[in-house]
Amino acid sequence: MSHNNIQYSEKYYDDVYEYRHVVLPPEIAQLLPKGKLLSESEWRSIGVQQSRGWNHYAVHRPEPHIMLFRRTKNYGMPQPAVPGDSMAAAVPVQ
Repeated sequence: MSHNNIQYSEKYYDDVYEYRHVVLPPEIAQLLPKGKLLSESEWRSIGVQQSRGWNHYAVHRPEPHIMLFRRTKNYGMPQPAVPGDSMAAAVPVQ
């Protein structure tokens, strides 16, 4: 099965998430279960390739061959230390 015809949108954003959509060619789209959101292992098994953290969050009923994905903004980025955090308190001061 050729996965070269899968099309990936640019990312777009709101205050909480980054989004992208993936357009599947008909031969792959027919493998999608009707009305079911796929887990990461399921969408990877049909040839969708993208970095970690993306969740298939909605089915676009008029066009079920378009998969809608989102993940939290700044996914995988280190979070700043919070004053009073228990981990910060565990660091010895010299």
